[in-house]
Amino acid sequence: MKKILLTGGGTAGHVTPNIALIPGLKQLGYQIKYMGSYDGIEKKLIEELGIDYIGISSGKLRRYFSMKNFTDPFRVLKGFHEAKKYMKEYRPDVVFSKGGFVSVPVVFAADRYHIPVIIHESDMTPGLANKLAIPHAYKVCHNFPETADHLPAGKSVLTGSPIRKELLSGDKNAGLKMCGFTAEKPVIMVIGGSLGAASVNRMVRDSLPVLLKNYQIVHLCGKGKLDETLTGTAGYIQFEYIKDELKDLFAMTDLVISRAGANAICEILALKIPNLLIPLSARASRGDQILNANSFKKQGFSEVLEEDDMTKEQFIETVDRLYKNRQNYIDCMEKSPGKDSIQVILNLIEEASAKSR
Repeated sequence: MKKILLTGGGTAGHVTPNIALIPGLKQLGYQIKYMGSYDGIEKKLIEELGIDYIGISSGKLRRYFSMKNFTDPFRVLKGFHEAKKYMKEYRPDVVFSKGGFVSVPVVFAADRYHIPVIIHESDMTPGLANKLAIPHAYKVCHNFPETADHLPAGKSVLTGSPIRKELLSGDKNAGLKMCGFTAEKPVIMVIGGSLGAASVNRMVRDSLPVLLKNYQIVHLCGKGKLDETLTGTAGYIQFEYIKDELKDLFAMTDLVISRAGANAICEILALKIPNLLIPLSARASRGDQILNANSFKKQGFSEVLEEDDMTKEQFIETVDRLYKNRQNYIDCMEKSPGKDSIQVILNLIEEASAKSR
């Protein structure tokens, strides 16, 4: 039996592309196992699918001063030894890594045993974890054409992001019923990411008295980010996180307000929903979301507001303009050259797997 080890974690964005590949891998006859951190979000998401999960020690490699910078290297080293021991026993034909810091020791361990590694980089420029891992990769998949300029010649493959096929098969009426919404009023879905987005949550909630006059809002606000004082507000419903019913929520949605994580915006593009992107600011990140968002704006897919300069009036005005001109954004997304990302990546996995046998 062909064997593959998937890895990636830290946020849902480092897991969902792996999940999108699983049905195809099963059809190709792969035995699938997943390696992630002991208790990261990836553990819950993968175990729910009945996939064997192996937890290893993980530390974060920070670009800023923290006392944990003195202890986390030892956690990473421990994770490398754990990954190496398991790699020797399991001997996968190929490793597919979606990134996140837990993936670094896994990729290093695979390289130690000459197991080919395929990496997927979602953002415009590689993050620190993938920068460390790329020299050990067989191929590097990516979403944006510009990313090729930051990758070694011969390793770069423009694939787009693997999108879970079930997201394309939602039931609008099921979504409306779940939220208690009417079909007579447009729906905005707010997505802050699996960890939530405090500034986006605050802006949406501050704007509710105006927005709810014209829209209904379903708010995915992140774990621990519910505002109980808003429970029961007509036309507004909030959830920490949605998994199985997400396809139905997308099916009923007219506009999306989202962070600009690459996987999230690629899903929005695949669904062709007009969207307002509010990227994580450069002072709170390495600026990758700003690059992602500006690329989508340049292509006519999105409106963009930067959170540090955003006012409530500007936010509401942009939402109204986006809805009024929604067909223009849909038309641009319709013209976007589509790729069967899953099939392209599965072909690369088969190619790498054949080389290792």
